Amino acid sequence: MAGPLSHIRVLDLSRIMAGPWAGQILADLGADVIKVERKGVGDDTRKWGPPFLKDRDGNDTSEPGYYLSVNRGKRSVELDLASPADQAVVKALAARSDILLENFKVGTLARYGLGPDDLKAVNPRLIYCSITGFGETGPKRDQVAYDFMIQAMGGLMSVTGERDDAPGGGPQKVGVPIVDILTGMYATIASLAALARRAETGEGEHIDVAMLDVSVAALSNQAMNYLVSGTTPTRKGNKHPNIQPQDVFAVADGHIALAVGNDEQFRRFAEAIGRPELADDPRYATNVERVRNLDVLHPLIVERLATEDLDHWIAAFGEKAVPCGPINTVPRVFEDPQVRHREMLRELPHPLAGSVPQVVSPMRFGNAPLEFTTPPPLLGQHTAEVLAELGLDRTGD
Repeated sequence: MAGPLSHIRVLDLSRIMAGPWAGQILADLGADVIKVERKGVGDDTRKWGPPFLKDRDGNDTSEPGYYLSVNRGKRSVELDLASPADQAVVKALAARSDILLENFKVGTLARYGLGPDDLKAVNPRLIYCSITGFGETGPKRDQVAYDFMIQAMGGLMSVTGERDDAPGGGPQKVGVPIVDILTGMYATIASLAALARRAETGEGEHIDVAMLDVSVAALSNQAMNYLVSGTTPTRKGNKHPNIQPQDVFAVADGHIALAVGNDEQFRRFAEAIGRPELADDPRYATNVERVRNLDVLHPLIVERLATEDLDHWIAAFGEKAVPCGPINTVPRVFEDPQVRHREMLRELPHPLAGSVPQVVSPMRFGNAPLEFTTPPPLLGQHTAEVLAELGLDRTGD
């Protein structure tokens, strides 16, 4: 077994994105992750297509890209949680598990006799991680949530997008379900922290992770900008609120993302664009003054960068070690020589398609290397296998 969590078993009762993302991280780290899906239906994301994975003949399979993005490395078991027999199976699995992930509405699993207290009686060492939109407590605890609405409610959309008076202005969501992803990561961190504590105390844990809480936490510097100044942050397009010049600039044949992070980098930037005097101008010599005088500095940069093409500026800034990059499309991301070298894209064997592409974990371990050999499972693919491990025979069901 590979990976630092190869001794851990995870019972994944979650679906859609946040919980499955946590389960996939744990699976990538080597854990045995058993994904429990609704009998005959499966995870909601099994219906979230097109696009679908193609079979060997080029026809659509039943496996959509969304589902395939968050379920690598797991074993799928079909169960009906309303069935007493299947509730007993979940309890048997919980008794043998270290971590349980779930993202049902508050109180749902307790009605099935599968709540935190119910399963603590079965396994006092179980780490029970509940992921919800608004948390286990509070006036909104019973409401359903999706990433898009939480990006709005949590403030992220108020600082994402072009300013209102500019073309295309208005609030925008992030182009990936960022709150779901961050919530899955926080759930993973919390579960691993509880696992470390259990090693010292022997006690299990009930973890309460809320998407809205995560979205608020992710406001990070924008939240503190408001809290220390009293000024409401606004959308600034690609302009950084605290560091300049950091923006997307038009060049002769496209655009470049420029991220000058300190005063020495700005000096090298000024040299690269042929305007070294800018670094000695008191209006631009320090980041504080560049932010204050951006209305004057920005047009100067825009004018200069428009005179040469992208390759010219990538080379010029690269020679001066000024952070910058092209705005790659998704296909170009996977063509990037650094991404290829890091083997972020792998092909795993798949029973319907022969192989399935996977964007693998970015974590690298020297002593416990990760292996990526198990594709996202078909619905119920491992039901018989897992039940047999429990000593159960359900062939007559």
